[in-house]
Amino acid sequence: MILPSKHIKFSQSILGLAGFLLSQLKQPKTIDELWIKYSKTSAKKFPSYHDFDNIVLAVNLLYTLEAIELNEWGEIVKI
Repeated sequence: MILPSKHIKFSQSILGLAGFLLSQLKQPKTIDELWIKYSKTSAKKFPSYHDFDNIVLAVNLLYTLEAIELNEWGEIVKI
């Protein structure tokens, strides 16, 4: 489920979700703010539903890939 495959669409994968979340990080946000932003826009802009656990996994993936970091207030910042 992390990567898309023959039976998993890109939007259903954690990698696709991570890309969407990265596009939403124009300003520093907490994980809760990212969840709220995703919940409000998921029906309109994102074709697949993900729960909070997948949001945490996607943020963890972005941190591992060094695409994001945490600032001094614990907010997620795009590098």
